[in-house]
Amino acid sequence: MIITHDLGKTYGNRAVVDGLDLRVPEGCVYGFLGPNGSGKSTTMKMLLSLVRPTSGEIHIMGRPMRRSTRRELLGHIGSLIESPPAYGHLTGRENMRLVQRLLDLTDNQVTQAVRTVRLRDHLEKKVRDYSLGMKQRLGLAMALAREPRLLILDEPTNGLDPAGIEEIRRLLTKVADDGTTVMVSSHLLGEIDRTATVLGILGNGRMLFQGTRDELFARSVPDVLVDTSEPQRAAALTARWHTSRLDGATVRLSGLDDKATAGVVSLLVHEDIEIHGVRRDSQSLEDVFMDLTEERGL
Repeated sequence: MIITHDLGKTYGNRAVVDGLDLRVPEGCVYGFLGPNGSGKSTTMKMLLSLVRPTSGEIHIMGRPMRRSTRRELLGHIGSLIESPPAYGHLTGRENMRLVQRLLDLTDNQVTQAVRTVRLRDHLEKKVRDYSLGMKQRLGLAMALAREPRLLILDEPTNGLDPAGIEEIRRLLTKVADDGTTVMVSSHLLGEIDRTATVLGILGNGRMLFQGTRDELFARSVPDVLVDTSEPQRAAALTARWHTSRLDGATVRLSGLDDKATAGVVSLLVHEDIEIHGVRRDSQSLEDVFMDLTEERGL
């Protein structure tokens, strides 16, 4: 759905986006991750022709994004960048009517978009009286009304409470299930971990990783936890080869693959140290992200 080659944006001597090669498969939820200031928003604005790239190429739906193709391509893209584009003094219904007239949409398209975001019961309210979550849903309805093939969302859960975040998560999953490709940026790694099927991780404007969640987790080796009645002795023995630390009656060992783990267990048994359990620590997306950024010195 989206391919970029060597995409870059420079302001003065500062490269905000640097040689970015995006690959967003059709029909997925693509989680675009990275800390604030990593270049996510600038990249999305370039995809939408809101910011002109300094270098590189953008292809969307198999076609280059150029002045001659821009209008046609944008007709198939819905977006929500920064604040929802609604007028506070108008009702939700009046805002949707404006979008309908601007995009020449049918009544059915507007009705379906409002139904998708579950906003039908609030259309007669002034938007200034909406909660932040309702404003986000209205912005999504505006983006969905044109029945886009691609939906680009920049931090759509910003400022929402846990219930609002969960609501947006369910909505994005439903939209993708209905056939729309979704590209969503966030610095909330745990939330994207529950939504995205493909991940792209950005750091200092460069792509650190791109692929599935399983591929990402395969790059990081979780710590090995050894439960023992003699943690001090076990830590002293294993520290000769591996970074280890104590956590109560558990020795935590870093950087061990399965073969090395078997070797450590064999050593402890040989030294008559009683082992109650051996397991790998659970990992979250945040853990793997931190390992990845530390590896790159970011």
